[in-house]
Amino acid sequence: MKKSLWCIVLLSIISLGWGFLAHMEINRYAVYTLPAEMQGFYKKYIDFISENAVTPDRRKYVFDDEAPRHFIDLDKYPTVIKYKHWPKALEHYTLDTLTKYGIVPWHVQKVKYLLTKAFVEKNTNKILRLSADMGHYIADAHVPLHTSSNYNGQKTGQEGIHSFWETRLTELYSKTYRLNVGKANYIPDTQDAIWKAVFKTNKSLDSVLRFERQLNKKYTTEKKYVTERRNGKKVQVYSEEYSKAYHKALNGMVERQMRAAIKMTGDFWYTCWVDAGQPNLSKLKEPVWEKEEWEKVIPVKKLPVDGGD
Repeated sequence: MKKSLWCIVLLSIISLGWGFLAHMEINRYAVYTLPAEMQGFYKKYIDFISENAVTPDRRKYVFDDEAPRHFIDLDKYPTVIKYKHWPKALEHYTLDTLTKYGIVPWHVQKVKYLLTKAFVEKNTNKILRLSADMGHYIADAHVPLHTSSNYNGQKTGQEGIHSFWETRLTELYSKTYRLNVGKANYIPDTQDAIWKAVFKTNKSLDSVLRFERQLNKKYTTEKKYVTERRNGKKVQVYSEEYSKAYHKALNGMVERQMRAAIKMTGDFWYTCWVDAGQPNLSKLKEPVWEKEEWEKVIPVKKLPVDGGD
């Protein structure tokens, strides 16, 4: 099962989705897409929303049903997925199949429903938790390797490409990215929007794999990897030379996907708020975290070094 592979350090960084830094940046920048009526509230809790962008990853190592929410193996489903409504999908594919091949677009829609409900109830705790979660799942839906059963290049002899694409490259180059994406817009059909995003993301998969394959033929192992010290341990990482060549070949893909994830996260938050009747967020109560509830937000179980999804 994928979860067992997610717990193994391949090369230097465990990360089967955006790395921790990218997840936090996506949520943080999404706050600035919101209208003034929402931005005051979200800015007040921007540190919480950005830091807890990685909470779903923490849950993966605690709760068995968390992992399928982060991916969808489109190549394992029919060419055209006809059952985009969760009840119909559950009836047609069975829960075992859905759990095995991933449910990220269905789960984004579920979180959309829950966040809208939280706005209606004016429940500050739930609004914050679900906003952070939503950003995470939407971001994962924008990672090409999250849309394929070849999620780490294991079927094409490219093991480690997942962390290479989404963690190593963002680690080296995200400071050069332009992540201000403009204003959030209302989405009339969020279900259609998240599915279109997943299919569009999947179209980049071939390039992700092909460019690295081509590059690998030109570099020796000594040129491809270097050893660095992280958290007191020596680890092997992709060299800056190899990373630069791959980043150039991708021609801005990682930045484009981050920008798309930021924009869609802001759009979904805004849509939930509008669908809830645009409640006055300035009058919401301060969140009060009970110990047990807080542990659900940030489980105490430790993650692998630099883990992420």
